[in-house]
Amino acid sequence: MRGWWQEISDLVLPADCAGCGRPGGTLCDRCRGALRGTAVRRVEPSPAPPGLPVVHAAVDYVDEARAVLLAHKERGALRLARPLGETLARAVRAACTGGGPGAGPRGRAAVGSGAACGARPGARPGAGPGARARGGPLLLVPVPSARRSVGARGHDPARRIALAAASVLRADGRPVRVPAVLCQRRRVTDQSGLDARQRRANVTGALGAVPGGGRLLVAGPVVVVDDLMTTGASLAEAARAVTAAGGLVIGAAVVAAPLTATNRN
Repeated sequence: MRGWWQEISDLVLPADCAGCGRPGGTLCDRCRGALRGTAVRRVEPSPAPPGLPVVHAAVDYVDEARAVLLAHKERGALRLARPLGETLARAVRAACTGGGPGAGPRGRAAVGSGAACGARPGARPGAGPGARARGGPLLLVPVPSARRSVGARGHDPARRIALAAASVLRADGRPVRVPAVLCQRRRVTDQSGLDARQRRANVTGALGAVPGGGRLLVAGPVVVVDDLMTTGASLAEAARAVTAAGGLVIGAAVVAAPLTATNRN
């Protein structure tokens, strides 16, 4: 568990780049450029798990971007949350314009999502389940980490990045919230080393809404977020849990996806 003094030192003490170790503060120019220099792409794992919403990734999971994500997640470089949040915000913006209620990875959205992302406050809601949410604030719902992982790392990486992304989006004038609505209902195995089929079996039915979470989810449209997509199993399960609790999922956004994920643009 990270002590408070470690978090303070991240903020006030000079440090080398958390991504590559070069001199240059929180991020050197090369690592910062890796998070900013690529176009957001719509991605789909192969095979795609059932129920996976449209996913947008801001960067490829290679080289400096991979190093920065691992430094934040596994080495507790919390000062990276802000630049990673800025990167995730780019993918969220794309999810708002490139997906829609009920859209899947192989189909186009049935309903445009400009109002869903808070771009048009007061827009007339449509009909159907979750329609009243379309004019509300955008909800970023992170894929929750297991309690034991949060305890070992000292933080929840996806939630921390989501909070930073929400701050960036609010600066654009978008009403955004990050409700802590999902939790693990049963223990899951460490996903590393599992193939796509095993990961689906591992997480299917593992997530659910916390008590009272349904009331929070109907406040606005949902973009499911995570730091990384590999097989898409966790994103699909999170989307299922949100929908089961009454939420309206309009898409998913991640900081990074591997190059092996199919570009669906």
